[in-house]
Amino acid sequence: MSTLSTHVLDTSTGRPAGGLTLMLEKQSQPEAWKAYCQARIKGEAAEKPSWTRLAQGVTNADGRCPELFPAGSTLEPGIYRMDFDTARYFEAQGVQGFYPIAQIVFEIHATDEHYHVPLLLSPFGFSTYRGS
Repeated sequence: MSTLSTHVLDTSTGRPAGGLTLMLEKQSQPEAWKAYCQARIKGEAAEKPSWTRLAQGVTNADGRCPELFPAGSTLEPGIYRMDFDTARYFEAQGVQGFYPIAQIVFEIHATDEHYHVPLLLSPFGFSTYRGS
């Protein structure tokens, strides 16, 4: 059974990013979405496949969102997207950032693994990796 977690750290303060709103979505047509992205990169017109919202949450004081993906739920293979509302997060800190949304698109292949999507965040940059 695949599970999902996230952890957000604000590297500009060296602390967890609490109070950050995020959303999880799944691509309903993964192959069509890949073709759409490739067509856009080439400057070609293509129909945009839709995303299905699965969950929304807010990070806690530790920068985690344990209620994002309910216990007992399973991630099926496919393409997923997590959007982090960095504009509101930094606005609440009294900081003007450059990236209003940090969007991470990832693909699940195995149904028996845990997927951890950490986000390292600052007002002028962000990075991610597949954690454990």
